[in-house]
Amino acid sequence: MGSVISQLPKPADTVNMSSPQAEMVKSALQNHKVVIFSKTYCPFCTMAKEQFRKLDIAIHVIELDQRDDGDEIQSILGEITGSRTVPRCFINGNFIGGGTDVKKMYDQGTLQKYFI
Repeated sequence: MGSVISQLPKPADTVNMSSPQAEMVKSALQNHKVVIFSKTYCPFCTMAKEQFRKLDIAIHVIELDQRDDGDEIQSILGEITGSRTVPRCFINGNFIGGGTDVKKMYDQGTLQKYFI
């Protein structure tokens, strides 16, 4: 049985914020109004994407489980947002939260205000 320390994510100082993956993340955030970093099998990711679909909003989705560099991108997102969990949802380059955050925003009517 491994120690708890061996199970912790890599320290933030090992994330290369100049890597091609980091540049791809930055480019996606600059070039798309809504970006969701997701995994195809994640129910919280599906929940987040559904809220934008209900509003008929175009979303740029990057499915990390379909990329060879998905883990590295997830580490970069952890550095940017403070967590490696998915989904990581952005509007206008700003992190707005995960699946339950986006659902709550939709239910409260605050998500819609981004698109008026």
